[in-house]
Amino acid sequence: MGTRMLLEKNMYELTYILSAILSDDQSRETVDKLNKLIENAGGTVRHVDEWGSRRMAYPIRKKRNGYYVNMYFEGPGKMVARLERTLEIDDHIVRYLTLRMDKTMIKHYEARRRASAKAE
Repeated sequence: MGTRMLLEKNMYELTYILSAILSDDQSRETVDKLNKLIENAGGTVRHVDEWGSRRMAYPIRKKRNGYYVNMYFEGPGKMVARLERTLEIDDHIVRYLTLRMDKTMIKHYEARRRASAKAE
C-alpha cells in the first residue's frame, strides 16, 4: 500500500438522527462532539446542516420523532470506521448513514453550495 493511499482523503456525506428527547444543549453537544472527532482524526468538516426535529417514516425504538443532522466532511477512509463505531455506541444516536461521495455527487454538492452562497 503506497503513501498516497494513506494520505488520500475522500469526501463523505453523513446523515444521522438524534433522539428527540434530548434538550437543545444536548443536541448541540452531540453535534459538536462528532465534528471534533472528525477533525481530531485528520478530517475536515465542510458543512453541517441541522434539519431539526422531524417525524420519522417508521418508529425506531418506539419513538416517532428524531432530530436530523446532515453533514459533509473529508477524511481518510480509516477514520470512518472509528466514526461509525462512535455512532453505534452513542445512545443519543438513533440511526446513521455514511456515504462515500463519487465525482458526480461531489459535483452536485459543490453546485448546490455555490447556488446557496449566491442566494445569501
